[in-house]
Amino acid sequence: MDQLTGEEERGFHHPYEPYDIQKKFMNALYECIEDGKVGIFESPTGEEAILDLICGSLTWLRDHKRKTFEDILAAVFSDDDEPEWMLEHERKEKKQALIGRRADFESRLAKIRAKEKMIKERFEKGEPQYKRQKMTVDQNGEDNSDEGRFILDDYESDNDVLIKSRAHISADSGLSMETQLMMEKLGLPIGQLPAESEEDVIDEMKIFYCSRTHSQLTQFANELRRVKMPPGIAPEPINRENNDIDAELGLEEEFKHLTLGSRKNLCINPKVNKLGSATAINERCLELQQPGTSVDCKCPYVPTKETEAVVNDFRDHALARIQDIEDLGKLGRKLGICPYYASRPAIRPCEIVTLPYPLLLQKSAREALDLSLKGHVIIIDEAHNLMDAIAGIHSISVSLAQLQRSRAQLGIYLQKFRNKLKGKNRVYVTQTVRLLDSLTGYLQSKNTNSKEAEGLVQIGDLMAGKGVDQINLFKLARYLQDSKLARKVDGYIIHTEQEQGKLSRLSSGNLATSSHKPKEGVPVLTHIQGFLLTLMNPSAEGRFFYSKDDDGIFLKYMLLDPTFHFKEIVQDARAVILAGGTMSPMSDYEQHLFPYLDSSRITTVSCGHVIPPSNLVVMPIIQGLSGADFDFTFEKRNSESMILGLGNAIFAFIQHIPDGVVVFFPSYSYLDTCLATWKRPDHSAKCKSLWDNINAIKPIFLEQRSQSVPASNTANSVENIAPSSSSAVDSVLSAYSTAIATGNGSGALLLAVIGGTLSEGINFSDSLGRGVIVVGLPFPNPHAAEWKAKMQYITSKAASRGKDGKATARDFYENSCMRAVNQCIGRAIRHRGDYAAILMVDRRYGSPRVQAKLPGWIRGSLKKDASPREVVSELKHFFRMRRQ
Repeated sequence: MDQLTGEEERGFHHPYEPYDIQKKFMNALYECIEDGKVGIFESPTGEEAILDLICGSLTWLRDHKRKTFEDILAAVFSDDDEPEWMLEHERKEKKQALIGRRADFESRLAKIRAKEKMIKERFEKGEPQYKRQKMTVDQNGEDNSDEGRFILDDYESDNDVLIKSRAHISADSGLSMETQLMMEKLGLPIGQLPAESEEDVIDEMKIFYCSRTHSQLTQFANELRRVKMPPGIAPEPINRENNDIDAELGLEEEFKHLTLGSRKNLCINPKVNKLGSATAINERCLELQQPGTSVDCKCPYVPTKETEAVVNDFRDHALARIQDIEDLGKLGRKLGICPYYASRPAIRPCEIVTLPYPLLLQKSAREALDLSLKGHVIIIDEAHNLMDAIAGIHSISVSLAQLQRSRAQLGIYLQKFRNKLKGKNRVYVTQTVRLLDSLTGYLQSKNTNSKEAEGLVQIGDLMAGKGVDQINLFKLARYLQDSKLARKVDGYIIHTEQEQGKLSRLSSGNLATSSHKPKEGVPVLTHIQGFLLTLMNPSAEGRFFYSKDDDGIFLKYMLLDPTFHFKEIVQDARAVILAGGTMSPMSDYEQHLFPYLDSSRITTVSCGHVIPPSNLVVMPIIQGLSGADFDFTFEKRNSESMILGLGNAIFAFIQHIPDGVVVFFPSYSYLDTCLATWKRPDHSAKCKSLWDNINAIKPIFLEQRSQSVPASNTANSVENIAPSSSSAVDSVLSAYSTAIATGNGSGALLLAVIGGTLSEGINFSDSLGRGVIVVGLPFPNPHAAEWKAKMQYITSKAASRGKDGKATARDFYENSCMRAVNQCIGRAIRHRGDYAAILMVDRRYGSPRVQAKLPGWIRGSLKKDASPREVVSELKHFFRMRRQ
């Protein structure tokens, strides 16, 4: 692991005085980007780590901009044959021209900032007077044209020329394939606005910052507002008419930042965004842009030739200030323009683009946004779960009920339009029917004949239906994409339901009832189309499974190897940075995400915490008060004596930990088992239960899986405290925080689950987390079909490279467990003045092998194995010292 040494003196423009460890982190980040490497960075300092990422990367970006500018001037004017005075004159003219283009743009942004400041000062709640576009969608958002719009366009060609031509045609433009091909021949832009010539907008070197959620991206934007840096290219006086205006505005180069989001986050059409589901919103948006849709039914917010000026206005306002996703939505509403589409022209002049995981990791999403990563810098924060995120994005499941429903819908469609299907349309629709029948037949057979709840599926078994072996899946997939069959079928089904609803109302005489609304669910055939695409994936990188539960039987595709899907990003980008508070153990990223990279191209950095070691005490708890070992392996953890021993240990420990204590259990089911045991009355203690005893020390709050208001069986129940949000997570955190703040020093106890909603992205800083107790090790079930396949795949892949396959698989299995543990541990210490005690309850935490997988800053404060009484003594001493 790289050491943070050899610090070079750089001014990183940090808003606070950074510690030495932060300076070394920023220098290591700067060098990694400069050298064009892949970096794995671990920094456990919470919000300060975000500032370190911002200052390190953007200092490099501004330096790079300046060096590039100087190199351009030096390369252009290097002719020694010209007199020096002529070279100097040409150099000045070229420099003025380059700076002038930037200054014009900066001047526009500065004027917008000045205008917004003036409006804010004059009208505290005023709204800028942008003219709204007239809403022309009819009240039901329906297209009432005839049924002809549901007929498939002719599809007669499979030739390679057309395939190559279509490779860069936008499937997201809302135009028919034929129209797009004609526009391409004529040299007209597709899916882009010709608002300004692209030559007039500088395509800046960019930092793409990616995190899991928009709330984390909003936090990044808030931290970005704190940072002020000098311009990369210093402005010079330029002979322009508005020089006096620029001087008055005090031109400076503020960060040009843009947040990208999905239609679900940015759609401002109330008839579309009410659908809720991301897929349903996407489908409805594209449907409203289809050729043949009447003007009155098209979305009025989508940019057009007539609204070029509004799009430019949106771009300039979006870049004038650092704005989050909600700000962009408000801006779109004020201007009457779709923020999802209007954001695209703002990408080129951006310096830093923030976006959630799916928009970066999915190639189709990048193509839909016309997003090029070529030569830019990628920073992925909260990257500890990156491999799982890639696998999740590219995995999919379908149920037997969904297959049957889609087959029925396709049957209804064929019944209506069978005689109008010609050529390839007839062939491919028939193939789609056969493939659906084959998948349905397989699941029906497993549902009837198999007693196993889950199992591995061979792709040959899925393709065993009549005539399916003759299907070319690649051609069928391309047909489904190009013909938009799923959209046509779903549109016709909605139309049929609407017509039947109208007839029903007419026959009942209820003319006042509003017309039937389109269903708000995801088009089922569209979802299944996504599953069909997985049938073409290389068999080595994924596996198919079936599983049964209370909702029926499902077919699942699980991606086993994330390497291929992330490789294109790594190859395109200048540098890729994976960052997180707890990235340990790091070996998985090198072995399972970047196995094709030479080790010299990978930089790994794990920096210590900004807190002194004395602010943290970490102790493995090997035994209970009775002297029996804590063994929370799956086979032994349900022992009643073990569960009671755990409860008694928690009861003993929390008496000596002030304020809030968070206890993480290995699963929801085990938490339920422990609660049931602790709540049984202890007749030897006058019917008082262990639960009552613990609750008497600190009121207990529980993490909930799905309830909107968390339940609690104590007098200080969550129901007795007004929740701050309808969200279960926000409610329980609000109640827990309130109990600590108003509990006269007694604090509160929060019972949560490793890998649950409270184990990642939640800051239990200061009094919210003076103690963290981790119970057991959350190893995945090794007997589950999916984990069996995963382990077999890793074993065989490692063996093919000459490594010990079983040892590699075992290491991966342990690492997946320890990453989850490390995330829980990292919730407590969030800033330089924080302090906490971390107790890890299981005999296995005393193992050197397990301890080696803890982050370095945790290992530095790790105490030797101690008896429960020694632990109590250590806790007393630790918190007494903190109060002095």
